[in-house]
Amino acid sequence: MKELQPINEQVLLELEEAKEETTVSGIIIPDTAKEKPQYAKVAALSGIEKPEISIGDIVFYKAFSGTEIEFEGKNYLMIPYADILGKMVETDKI
Repeated sequence: MKELQPINEQVLLELEEAKEETTVSGIIIPDTAKEKPQYAKVAALSGIEKPEISIGDIVFYKAFSGTEIEFEGKNYLMIPYADILGKMVETDKI
């Protein structure tokens, strides 16, 4: 079995599959016309000392960051750890 393993303080993010959208009038909106989300699920981490994220976290990252990779039918984004801006956390309502 093969797996992608990031190195040099990189983070591998799993991107959601693009879904084709149509308007009410039936016009198909291509993926190239849509704004891509700037959040994704962490799939793997390199040997980062004391990382603030873990595999499975949803993180927000800088626009235009990283390199998109297609591996075994899934789309990934390899980005530097420093380009992660934050992570989504569950909190209790006040």
